[in-house]
Amino acid sequence: MQQFSGQPVVILPEGTQRYVGRDAQRLNILAARIIAETVRTTLGPKGMDKMLVDSLGDVVVTNDGATILDKIDIQHPAAKMMVEVAKTQDKEAGDGTTTAVVIAGELLRKAEELLDQNIHPSIIVKGYVLAAEKAQEILESMAIRVTPDDEEILMKIATTSITGKSAESYKELFARLAVEAVKQVAEKKDGKYTVDLDNIKLEKKAGESVEESELVRGVVIDTEIVHPRMPKRVEKARIALIDEALEVKKTETDAKINITDPNHLMSFLEQEERMLREMVEKIREVGANVVFVQKGIDDLAQHYLAKYGIMAVRRVKKSDMEKLAKATGAKIVTNVRDLTPEDLGHADLVEQRKVAGENMIFVEGCKNPKAVTILIRGGTEHVVDEVERILEDALKVVKDVMEDGYILPAGGAPEIELAIRLDEYAKAVGGKEALAIEAFADALKIIPKTLAENAGLDTVDVLVKVISEHKNRGPRIGIDVFEGGPADMLERGVIAPLRVPKQAIKSASEAAIMILRIDDVIAAKASKSEKGEGGMPGGMGDMDMGM
Repeated sequence: MQQFSGQPVVILPEGTQRYVGRDAQRLNILAARIIAETVRTTLGPKGMDKMLVDSLGDVVVTNDGATILDKIDIQHPAAKMMVEVAKTQDKEAGDGTTTAVVIAGELLRKAEELLDQNIHPSIIVKGYVLAAEKAQEILESMAIRVTPDDEEILMKIATTSITGKSAESYKELFARLAVEAVKQVAEKKDGKYTVDLDNIKLEKKAGESVEESELVRGVVIDTEIVHPRMPKRVEKARIALIDEALEVKKTETDAKINITDPNHLMSFLEQEERMLREMVEKIREVGANVVFVQKGIDDLAQHYLAKYGIMAVRRVKKSDMEKLAKATGAKIVTNVRDLTPEDLGHADLVEQRKVAGENMIFVEGCKNPKAVTILIRGGTEHVVDEVERILEDALKVVKDVMEDGYILPAGGAPEIELAIRLDEYAKAVGGKEALAIEAFADALKIIPKTLAENAGLDTVDVLVKVISEHKNRGPRIGIDVFEGGPADMLERGVIAPLRVPKQAIKSASEAAIMILRIDDVIAAKASKSEKGEGGMPGGMGDMDMGM
């Protein structure tokens, strides 16, 4: 509401809250920093886990930054921007979600110090943009070229991603599973690899030990055969994939048939039976001995399939049908009458097995499967869920190196190198922007500092030693959190894909810049339906930091 010639002018509705200038910036920065502090303790090989309990009492135990922020019910809009940082990092690089969020939080903390010195946000933003661009150049100049099919490097990449997670004691197993799976589904075009992770299916079953997890060079489907008389094991399988119900089709329009003679009813039923038998005869004729159907299978069709010794599975998910096609070389047919012997896929074995007390269909021994399955085992649901998250990260980082062919030393080494080189760059730029570039450089030291802190080391002492050693011995020197001092990260096998730190710097700086540019927050009054118990407004009605 504004006063104009003594008359009040109402612009915003009653109950709207508005924060302007320094207040808006302070609140947004505080909300974003709280998010960064929340996940900061999970960073690195010695990071701690978080237990997240939802409103239904379901529990998730993890130290994966993207999962933590996805599961927390966050209300503040600036805090939600930090969640977007983690989501983008996870989507683009697959790992480094915590790193990206922690860097974004520290960039905002350093920016706040500059704002307190009366430096205008536009100058800070300009400095941060220059620093972020320079950081990308520096990372590319540091990158080490590797051959994408170097299995040793891929194993080290996957192991680095897994280290520090709850199932770390099985890191060799998970690294091997991830590398073998990615190499199996990778496709080479014009000398470059492309990897579609949708072709790697993660199937979870609680029970047995984690070390019972295995890679199946084919597809595992969580279902069972439709008839007890069907074979439960078929060797040298010839597989038909049918995207049609093996049932009598109903008419498109509502139709009514009046039968006045019992003989007509018999002929009607016989015709239905004949149609179903023809469908099954066609499948038998082309030589198929295993059938996967995306829709239903009529009881009578089941009887005939069982009679001819054909294994059949119904209501198979579309995604599983596509994976079966890629693994076995079969073509998905939408009409049984169009099925030909050329449409069939092949596998050495299709078998129904009991896994954790439930039936599952294993299609394995495919010649060169472009779709594979990792069967995840573990003592409890929580364990298999966390193993799935660990494997997803490992698969993504192996994919990054297969596609890009560049790696970097990890363990805080890239961030230390960036901090040193950006300090020099700030001197060359000069002016007030140099202060922002220096702040950016200083903010990056939060990663090695947090690694040391989470390992219970003397942060200041270790950081001084590592930076000094880094300047003397070069950009490969980072923090060995197990020994508690500087070490050559490449020698220790602590490496990351170039894509991970590049995306982390990009996402973090963009989020920090966006939050810094906001100088006015107008929060609408929450509607009654949005209000929680006690009539408290949700969202930003109270500018609360609720998480």
